[in-house]
Amino acid sequence: MAALSGPVPKPNGTQRKFFQDARAKFREMSLRELGDYEKLFCRFDTDQSGYLSDTELKYALEKMGAPQSHLALRALIKEIDLDLDGKISYEEFLMIFKLAKEGKLVSEGLKKIAACVNVDEAGVGGAAAFFEKKAAAINNTSAADDAAFFAERKAKAAEAAKSKAAFKAKMASFGK
Repeated sequence: MAALSGPVPKPNGTQRKFFQDARAKFREMSLRELGDYEKLFCRFDTDQSGYLSDTELKYALEKMGAPQSHLALRALIKEIDLDLDGKISYEEFLMIFKLAKEGKLVSEGLKKIAACVNVDEAGVGGAAAFFEKKAAAINNTSAADDAAFFAERKAKAAEAAKSKAAFKAKMASFGK
């Protein structure tokens, strides 16, 4: 998927504010999930307005191999545009994934967007995975997911510090 390759654009101040607000409202999603969704939103939001216009959404879907006619694109936006402003905010973008998990998406284009982020193979693996996912949702394990996310991040930071120290030691040996 060409739209999903390459460097992820850094979020600007407007986007970061939307991301922070959404983290408070979508507590059922782990930080890892939200991070993946934020990256995807930044890739699609080419003008960095904090909203996905119909043009940005059309381009993203074309890059994903799911081109839409103008009427289909309008219907797709109407399905998820809660405030009826004709564009998709980050919270509305997150609703795509929430509704996909609940099996309530109608538009094939939105299903394609929801399928492009695969955080934990949700829904794959038959009935066992389905019931495990439901049990986890009931027990609200997003706190455990968040703890694992921070532990992984801490380990990566420690590895980076170790690598940096080794590099400095090598550089010091050249200076002698």
